[in-house]
Amino acid sequence: MAQQAFASSAAAAYTDTPPPEPTLPWREAEFCVIDLETTGLDATTDEIISFATLQVAHGRLHLGDARYEHIRPNRMPDAQTIRIHGLRESDLEDAPALSDVVDALLEPLTGTVIVAHVASVERSFLTAALGQFGLRLSNPIVDTAALAAELFRRRREKPGELIELSALARALGLPAHRPHHADGDALTTAQVFLALATHLDALTPQTVGSLTRYGNRPRSFAKLQSALNRFRRS
Repeated sequence: MAQQAFASSAAAAYTDTPPPEPTLPWREAEFCVIDLETTGLDATTDEIISFATLQVAHGRLHLGDARYEHIRPNRMPDAQTIRIHGLRESDLEDAPALSDVVDALLEPLTGTVIVAHVASVERSFLTAALGQFGLRLSNPIVDTAALAAELFRRRREKPGELIELSALARALGLPAHRPHHADGDALTTAQVFLALATHLDALTPQTVGSLTRYGNRPRSFAKLQSALNRFRRS
């Protein structure tokens, strides 16, 4: 899709506001937990059709800041993806276009660390979406699947199918909210993030930098890509 000229106060704030420093203790930082539903898994051809965000600040989840939006794509989802997220053409035909909600997407991302589960999906689609408007995704990203892999490694446990969000939540004694719906998965991810960060922090004090680095290890990336193929859209 061709890049569009775009300027707004939200875009300016996003560009001008730096994210938290890597050395900042994680409980002192602000995070944006995000989940996307898309028309497929290829960010070069597929599109975001819904997103949900939740804010975590100073180690606490702020439900009052929750956002949930549908987005009308240029090409409607096919039957295979509708079976996963349940969003039909009738649900999306009156939804705003991405250009009409990009400010609502940028505002919660501004000055925060992104948190997502198997975050390669969110990373690639956010990069593509913001790139349409001449913007660069600049947030550090914490992957809760990578946090889980690190915690299980330290405990000498095998994660197995716990890489799947709902199974991981249940293993941590947490509820799974509306799987494969952006608002439900964002809430589940937020609760999982707080639990995992707390467990890891009890073993070794965690910072913004340490939490983001777990998802950047080459072995972790390969494992998470495999987990994505097996579980994310199963």
